[in-house]
Amino acid sequence: MENTFRFNTIAEFHSFCQLPNPEHPLISLVDYSQVKYPDLGVQMKWVQNFYTIGLKRNVSGKFNYGQTQYDFNTGLLSFVAPLQCLKVEINPNVEVEPTGWLLLIHPDFLWNTGLAKKIKSYDFFQYAVNEALFMSNREEEIMVEILRKIQDEYQSAMDKFSQELIVTQIELLLIYAERFYERQFHSRKKSTFELLDKFEHILTKHFTDGNLSEKGIPTVADIAEQLHISPNYLGSILRIHTSQNTQQHIQNKLIDYAKQYLSTTNMSVSEIAFCLGFEHSQSFSKLFKLKTQQTPLEFRQFFN
Repeated sequence: MENTFRFNTIAEFHSFCQLPNPEHPLISLVDYSQVKYPDLGVQMKWVQNFYTIGLKRNVSGKFNYGQTQYDFNTGLLSFVAPLQCLKVEINPNVEVEPTGWLLLIHPDFLWNTGLAKKIKSYDFFQYAVNEALFMSNREEEIMVEILRKIQDEYQSAMDKFSQELIVTQIELLLIYAERFYERQFHSRKKSTFELLDKFEHILTKHFTDGNLSEKGIPTVADIAEQLHISPNYLGSILRIHTSQNTQQHIQNKLIDYAKQYLSTTNMSVSEIAFCLGFEHSQSFSKLFKLKTQQTPLEFRQFFN
C-alpha cells in the first residue's frame, strides 16, 4: 500500500528523512547521501509546501528523457513546486548509494522579493520526473558552486543583506537551468523532432476524425497526455523550436480548418463553429478575427 505524507515545513521533511534539524527554518541545503527514508515499502508519495531543487547522482532505476534514455552519466537536476505530489520508488536491488544535494526553499523566504512571483513563471517546476535536466560535468560544477554559496550564506551570521544575497544566487541557479535546458532540447534534436512530429500527428488527427462537435476543441493537457509528457515540458519544446506555445499551435490549426470550411463550403459561420468544437459562434468569430484581422464572413467574401 502506498503511504502519502504531507510536509508543511522544512523541519518536518528533515525529521522524516532522519536528518539533523535545519540550520534555517525557511531554506536548507541537504546532502542527499544522508537522506534515509523510513522503511515503508518500495513506494512513497508526499506533498510538500516548499520548493525543492534536487541535484542527484547514481539514482536508483532508469530515468528517461521522453522515451530516450539519457546519455549523461553525471548529475540530473529536478524541480518540485509547492503542493505538487511527488512519488518516490525505491529499488531494493540497487546497491550503489545515491549522492547529491537537495535545496529546500519555503515560499516565505522569498516573501517581498521579486523572485516570489517570478519563480512561478519557470516552466520546469511543472515538469515530470522523467523530464529532469541532465547535466555535463561542467554544468554540474556550476550548479554545485551556486548551491554551496547559498549554504555558506545562511550558515554565517544573518544580516540585512543575507536574504537578498541568497535570493540572487537562487535566481542565478534558475537562469542557468533555463540555459542548460535549452541546450538539452537542442542536443537531443532527433528525439525532439520525433516528439514534434508526434505532436503534429495527434493534433491533425484530432481535427480530421470528424467529431469535434462531440469531443470539443483539443486542450493542451489532452495532447500532452497522449505524448506522455507534462504540458509545461511540451510548451517549452514548442516555444524553443517554433517560437509558439501549445495553445497557439492549437488555435492556428483551428483557423486553418476554419478557412477550409469558409472557402470550400456554404456552411454558415455558426455551423462551422459547431463543427470545430465551439459552443458559441461568437467565440469562434472572435478568435478568427484575432488571428486573421478579418471576420469569417469578410474572409469568405475576400476569398470568393
